[in-house]
Amino acid sequence: MSKSKKTPHSATPALKLLEEAGIPHEVSTFEGGSDHFGDHAAEALGIDPERIFKTLVIDLTAGKGPKRELAVCVLPVSHQLSLKKAAAVFGASKATMADPKDASKSSGYIPGGISPLGQKNVLPTAMDETAILFDTIFFSGGRRGLDIEMNAEALPQVLDVTFADLVADS
Repeated sequence: MSKSKKTPHSATPALKLLEEAGIPHEVSTFEGGSDHFGDHAAEALGIDPERIFKTLVIDLTAGKGPKRELAVCVLPVSHQLSLKKAAAVFGASKATMADPKDASKSSGYIPGGISPLGQKNVLPTAMDETAILFDTIFFSGGRRGLDIEMNAEALPQVLDVTFADLVADS
């Protein structure tokens, strides 16, 4: 694992956004793996999975019509997303998981490396309210094996984000 505070010229759009805004953050790199990316990140970084957040793209049109209305949900890797809660946050009657191809095309990132920051098409974004319980959280920096560590309360400086309960009830 390597950590860096400087952003290299080959930085992702997420890292460039944070650098330009002057928001304190750290970057961790690790072997990205090929599935269960959040769990892999928690293990590789030796961090409590409650502090590692995954970025999921959802479809608020519930499969109706050719035009997709996508949104982003960010929650701890140790939990499942409640699509019902997510739909309510965005004022939709229903939500489904977006097709990975739609998520990739909209965000400009590949699944397993989708960051809530620096997306090609900025989408409405909600983050699980537990993020503000920690001094810092980790989330994808825009590539598999690249995580950003920062204070979640600084996110509204660069992203229109709503903090809400997104976790499925056990």
